[in-house]
Amino acid sequence: MWPFKKKFLEKGERPGLLSVQETIEEREIEKMAKKLKQVLDSTKDEIIFLCIGSDRSTGDSFGPMVGTMLKDRKVPFPVYGTLEEPVHALNFKKILKQVKQTHNGPFIVAIDAALGEESQIGLIVLKEGAIFPGKALNKGLPSVGDYHLKAIVNYLDPYKPIESLNTTRLNTVMKLADIVTRIISRAIEDY
Repeated sequence: MWPFKKKFLEKGERPGLLSVQETIEEREIEKMAKKLKQVLDSTKDEIIFLCIGSDRSTGDSFGPMVGTMLKDRKVPFPVYGTLEEPVHALNFKKILKQVKQTHNGPFIVAIDAALGEESQIGLIVLKEGAIFPGKALNKGLPSVGDYHLKAIVNYLDPYKPIESLNTTRLNTVMKLADIVTRIISRAIEDY
């Protein structure tokens, strides 16, 4: 998870943003897919999708849901983290070690749910750099990813962040997972 306060973006940053709060048009999905395609085309390293989260929490199931949808679409890249085999706090370091042993310096696209302000619920962010899984819950997990895709699934209650994840609407998570899967699928059509 990625907690946000007032400062949503660092000065000068230009991530890809998409909001499902408004009606999503195909051209918006296509625009985000084009940005992701440029990112993926810029690397010669093996591309891996690391979908982080747990199927035991509605809000946190975003990553494994995306992973499952990507595997169902038979994407031509390794996908770690599905509803059947999630990558979560208890196995995260083990999976990272496995990724490093199996793949030689891969380009990792990390996918995870995020908590933010109420007005940010429904935002999908594509951004360069690592993501810090479990940050909202003070999990102390290592950062991961050359790029990351995150979806803000609920607001961050600073006193009860776990409740924010557990009270997230399943419809919101499913809608965001479907859109992210469509973005990735379009970005990799030529592979």
